[in-house]
Amino acid sequence: MNDYIKTMRKRIGHETLLTVGCGAIIEDHAGRILLQQKKDIWGIPGGLLEIGETLEETVKREVLEETSLIIYQPTLFGIYSGKNGFAQYANGDKVFSVQIIFHVTKYEGSIQANEESTWLQFTHRRDIPENLNPHQAPFIRDWSHGVTPPVIG
Repeated sequence: MNDYIKTMRKRIGHETLLTVGCGAIIEDHAGRILLQQKKDIWGIPGGLLEIGETLEETVKREVLEETSLIIYQPTLFGIYSGKNGFAQYANGDKVFSVQIIFHVTKYEGSIQANEESTWLQFTHRRDIPENLNPHQAPFIRDWSHGVTPPVIG
């Protein structure tokens, strides 16, 4: 958790905090998506925008931290907001997140799981698991069905 969120939580407790998340749909040369398993659910690499960062800096930092990949030329896939952006965590913290999702086909390095990821793997569109992170499922399913969402969804 970054310092901004820690500071805000001290001030507002468990009340709803607005955040901006950035994630990457990383597609390999075979047209597969990189999925990340955390505990028992699957999603894409990503995380929260920190004060002073650009959206591109955020997605590059988060992908590197979570996968060890260096990504190049991320392009906007879509902006997701609405009811799927709300979450309440086990500790009682509530958050509403706007998700800026990028599409990436240029990267280097080898994927490596770490403390943030139980497992990382490239997956074909037809093999997307059912147990997706509910907050990420809309854009993963858009990608898997070949849907190009409106920029703002």
